[in-house]
Amino acid sequence: MANGKSLLLGLLAGGVVSAAATLLSTPQSGRELRHNVKSRGEEIVQSLDKIKDEGRLLTEQIANTSKEGVTLIKELSVDVKSSIESWKNTIEPHQKNIQNYLVQIEERLKELEEQTSTRT
Repeated sequence: MANGKSLLLGLLAGGVVSAAATLLSTPQSGRELRHNVKSRGEEIVQSLDKIKDEGRLLTEQIANTSKEGVTLIKELSVDVKSSIESWKNTIEPHQKNIQNYLVQIEERLKELEEQTSTRT
C-alpha cells in the first residue's frame, strides 16, 4: 500500500510543480491561464480517479485469484491423496506376494546350503 501512496504523492507533487512552472512561464492572459489551470486540475482529478478505480479492480482480481488458487490447491491435494491411496491398495497385494516369494527363496536357499554341506 505504501507504493500506491508514494505514486499518488508523486503525481500530486508533479502536478503542483507543473502548475507552478506554467504560472511563472506562461505568456497567456489571466483568464486563459485560469481556464487552462482549471482544465488541467480536472484532468489530474480524473486521472487520479481512474488510477483509484483500477487499483480497486486489481485488488479484487488478486483476491479472487488467490481464492481460486486456494480452492484448486485443496482439490489437487484431495486428488493426490486419493491417487496415493489407490496406488497403495493396488500395490499391497503384490507386495505381500513378493514378500512370500522372498521367504520361499530364503527357505530354498537354506535347504540348498544344507544339502551341499551334507554332501561334502
